[in-house]
Formats: sequence, C-alpha cells, structure tokens
Amino acid sequence: MIAEANAAQRAQADSDQTPLTATEPEAHAGSGHAPLGSDIVSVAAARLSACCHGGAKMAVLAYSLGKREINQYFTIKNAKLLSVAAVVILTVFHTASRHYGGGDTCDWLLSSGRFLGDNVWQPYGCMLHKYKSTEAKLCLREKRIAFVGDSRIRQLFYSFIKMMNPEVKEVGNKDFLWYAEVNNSLKEQLMSWTEGSASKPHVIIIGAATWSIKLHNGKSEALLQYKANLTAISDTLEKLAEHSEVYWVLQDPVYEDVLSDSRKMITNEQINLYNEAAVSTLNTSKKKIKFLEASRQAAMETISQSVDGLHLPESTRDVGAMVLMNSLCNKILKPIDGSCCQSAPPLSILQMLAAVLFLMAVVWFLVLGYSKHRKSRPVSDVESGEEKKPPAVGQLNSKGPLLAICKMSLIMLYFYLCDRADIFMKEQKFYTHSTFFIPLIYIFVLGIFYSENSKEAKLLNREQTDEWKGWMQLVILIYHISGASAFIPVYMHVRVLVAAYLFQTGYGHFSFFWLKGDFGLYRVCQAVINGMLFAFIYLLLQKCQLLSEGKGEPLFSNKISNCLLFVSVVSFMILAFILIRNIPGYARSLYSSFFAWFGKISLELFICQYHIWLAADTKGILVLIPGNPTLNIIVSTFIFVCVAHEISQITNDLAQVAIPKESGPLLKRLLGAGAFLVLVLILSRNE
Repeated sequence: MIAEANAAQRAQADSDQTPLTATEPEAHAGSGHAPLGSDIVSVAAARLSACCHGGAKMAVLAYSLGKREINQYFTIKNAKLLSVAAVVILTVFHTASRHYGGGDTCDWLLSSGRFLGDNVWQPYGCMLHKYKSTEAKLCLREKRIAFVGDSRIRQLFYSFIKMMNPEVKEVGNKDFLWYAEVNNSLKEQLMSWTEGSASKPHVIIIGAATWSIKLHNGKSEALLQYKANLTAISDTLEKLAEHSEVYWVLQDPVYEDVLSDSRKMITNEQINLYNEAAVSTLNTSKKKIKFLEASRQAAMETISQSVDGLHLPESTRDVGAMVLMNSLCNKILKPIDGSCCQSAPPLSILQMLAAVLFLMAVVWFLVLGYSKHRKSRPVSDVESGEEKKPPAVGQLNSKGPLLAICKMSLIMLYFYLCDRADIFMKEQKFYTHSTFFIPLIYIFVLGIFYSENSKEAKLLNREQTDEWKGWMQLVILIYHISGASAFIPVYMHVRVLVAAYLFQTGYGHFSFFWLKGDFGLYRVCQAVINGMLFAFIYLLLQKCQLLSEGKGEPLFSNKISNCLLFVSVVSFMILAFILIRNIPGYARSLYSSFFAWFGKISLELFICQYHIWLAADTKGILVLIPGNPTLNIIVSTFIFVCVAHEISQITNDLAQVAIPKESGPLLKRLLGAGAFLVLVLILSRNE
C-alpha cells in the first residue's frame, strides 16, 4: 500500500517536471499568431490541466486507499470484541455507582437536572413523566397534602393545584399553611400532627428562610438562630417522616438587580448560607427527610425572568410541582415514561423460564467441551430470489446451535439489564432540527463514500434492495432517537418509508415464489406476503422482453423512459423512487455497500432498538455515558449495531436447525412451537 502511494507520488512528480517549450520568436514573424507571451500562457494552461489531472488521480487513489485501510482494521469481528469490552466496563461502572454511590432515581429527580429547551426539564439519569389532570387526581385522591412556608411555597402550592385543575379550584384534601419563619409557631403546628388529635398529612412540603434574612437585615445572629430553630424541629420532622413523606424545599436563588430596596439584603450569598444550614441540620443519619433542590437548579437558569427578583417565573415553578408529582405518584401509577422513583419490577415467570433454558444450554455446551466453533456457513435469505444449497448432514455440528444459544443468552441478559433492570440510566428525548438532519446528512455522506458497482443490473437487484432497506432503516432509527415525530413533515415522510419497507418485503417473497415455483411449507414459514402486484408486473414485463437490463443501458426506450420519469415525479413516492433509481442505466449499476450492509440486518435493528438503544417504548433514550449526550449516542449506537449484527448471524444459524427442509419434521416442529406459544400465553396471563 505504501509502495502504491509512493509510485503515485513519483508519477505526479514526473508530470510536474514536464519541460515548458515555446515556439521561437521567428516563427511568429509576419504571421497572424499571437506573440510569444500567449504561447507561454497556453503551455502553462496545459501544464495546469495535467497537474489537475494528476491531482484527480491522487484523490481517487486516496479514496481507494482510505476505504481499504478502514476495511482492513475496522472489521466487524474487532468491532464486536470492542463492544463486548464496553458493555462489561459500563455494566461494572453503573453497578458500582448504584451500590457504592448511594444515589437512586428518586435522589436524582429531587436534586439535579437541566433544561433541554422550551422549558422541558430533564432530571439527571431518569425520565420525568408529564402528569395530566386525570392522572394527578387518581394518584392523590386518598392523600392529604400540606404546604407549609412563605410566599415561595405558596407559589409551588398553586402550581401543584393547577396540575389537577387548571382553574385553580380546590379539589380534594389540600392545605396551605402560612409560616414565613422557622419559629415556635411552626414547631407547635408540626407537633400537633405528631402528638395532638389533628389529622396527620400524608405529605408535607415545607420551607422558609427569606423572611428571616429580611427581618434581621442579613445579620449573622439571625443565621445562628435559624440553625437553632431548625434543630428544635428536626426531631419532630423525623417522627413525621416515619409515616408521612416530608420534603424540605431548599431556597431558590434571587435576581439581585431587580430586588426592591426592602429586599436588597436577600442576597444569593445569604441564600446559600441558609441552605447549607438546613442541609447540615436536617440531613441526619436516618435520611428520612427529602430535600427538594431541583426547582433551585431550574431557577438558576431562569431567575433573570423574575418580575420582582424574588418570586420565580411560572415555568420554573411548574418544574418544582412536576418533580413533586413524579416523586409522589410514579411508584403508584408506574407510567412507562416515568422512570424516576420507580424500582425494577420483579422477575416474571416467563423471564425466569427463559433464564433457566438459557442456563441449561450454557451448561450443556460446557459439558460437551470447548472446541473452535465452525465458521458460519452460507444461508438462504428469505427475501432473496436465490437459494443456496443446505449443508450436508455431516457438516452439522451439535456445538454450533448450542454456542449460538449461549451467545443469545448473553445478549438477552444485556437486553434485560438495559430494558428491565435498574442499572443503566434513561432520559427523555427532545427534538431539534439539528438532532435529526445533521446525523441524516452524515449517514448519506458515508453511503456515498462506500459506493460500489453492483454485480447485476436487474431492476431492484439484491444489492439495490439491501441498500434501499438500509437507508430507510437508518432514517427511521434517527427519527426515533431524535424524537422527530414531533415534527409533522418528518413524521409523514417516515410513514411512507414504513410502507415502502413492507412493499419491498412482499416484492422479494413473491419474486422467489414466481421464479422458483416453491410454495412448500418450508418457504411459507419464512415469508411475509405483501407487495406482490409490482413483482408480478415486473416479471411479466421481463418475460415479454420489454425491459433492457444490461449494464449502462436504459430500462426502456428514450421516449418511454422520459415519459415514466416525468410521471414518477408526480406519482406515488414509492413508485417514483423505484423508477428514478432503476430507469437510468448508470444508477441501476451502482449501489451503496454501506447502506446495503445495514439493509441485511434491518429487521434486527428495528427490533433491538426498543430494548438496548431507546427506552420506555421509544419515548426515551438509554444512557450508558452520563453527562455527555453526544458521546452516549456514539457508544450506545456502536454497541446496538454490533448486537443486531450478531443476532442476525445467530438466528440464521438457528433457523437451519429449527426449520428443516423436510415437510414431516417441519410440521412436527411447528406443532411443538405452537404448543410452546400456548404455554407462554397461559403463563403470561397468570402473572
């Protein structure tokens, strides 16, 4: 490879050293030619052309060498080994963080997060469910909630009520108690709930500090008294927290520039001192009192929008109310897109049964002894018009299927950790045009870079259909990960891609049925029957010799081609793509190997995305690398693609064992599979 590059450089150097020759001045005398200077210019132009031609050759060579280098070192085998290492490292990291870090999703929900945009709040590491009025009423209908504190707590109180009733009419048992300072009056109120006959609230949201700063002009003595008063009520709050949920609301920042003169002493420095006093006093070893800090985190980004510098804008107050609602109700209603404050569900009967079966396969494989697994043999593709010969009986190795099942068991374990266990983090999606269109441009550049000559020039040949499935699947994946369903034009176009995918699947199956005449049980078990009409028309035209499918030749005559190209622009989008892609001979003879590679595993990509790439039924994103969204997408996507490719190989291997060619054994296995599915349905209904 280096020798080729050096040879190209030498050829380029030789072309650069071409001598500059010019006609003698005497040759121009008495003639109508331009003077010597014009000849020099023309020769220089020729030299520049040769130089550019050499540069084009170097560009082509660099392109070829670049692809060769990438293909040599970045193989799918190396990629899978790297993904396995990444999974092990990340699993250990997240498990250790959960076990030794002491944090859980409830702590993350209450303590930290960030704005994604448009007032959408993202807690650290978990998904925030947006509660509707009916859900909030259902969750809180049996609960008595008390808001205790100053005007800031009153703001939070009203935002909380608006979630249940936008008209702010009091519905149910909800209280607001005005206690602007931490003093004896507040202590008596709390003690009445622990020792008196007063009805004890199920939830207490409490907080106060700004009045203490204001009334005592920010003096240090007031801070000491505040600590002493907190100490006096800490035991009472601890007792209440044994049977009720107690939230201490940390003080939000202020916007000092617009504070009135009577509030100038309420500075952010004072706020921080009072918050530190509250945490140090109330955060005892029992850790029963919860601290609501998320609204404070949100206020740091929005306090400049405050009208008076003290009270928060409505959007920020809504963040605090929504965080409280998730903390109280997620564990009760268990919304699919509300992973905060939800514990992992226990293992179901089906999951335990699957684990036992996979474990038995692993033990069986180990008992047989380790030997090098045979290379994956060629298999027939269910959507291809070509069927490869099955391997001879002697070629089958009993360890092959067992090894495939062992690999599948490890993959299913990773699926469980990502989709059901409480190990990896999950965050919600937020759509922006850049998150959808920038990756889209990137993959299409890669698709063009990996362009090759197709092996055949038939209409919708195998390479082309794989390419088509590949780029459609990648567009759909980007659509899901970016949350582009919120953008109606993108949503409508993706619906067309889904229809085109189904159309193409049916086209492939019908082509096989027509060409092979194989309508046996074996083939039917592998098919999805759809889109047959177009395949029928194509094969009929081919049989009547109305198509010209040679390399570089137009599919039809010039008049018919021009007419159909015009019709395709204004007709149905799927048909338009097929015609534009296949009528010109040069377009039909090229394909993108990049897209075709993804097209061959499109089904696996589509299924796996729901479990190891997205979260909460595509409503969220799996977080393997916290704190860095871009790096997280890169790493999780890399692992996701490697897993999908491995599953494709495993299922191809197992399909040869599970679906034999002979009708008798195949029928028995179908009956066995049916009985197994009935058992699975019975077990799932009994859970």
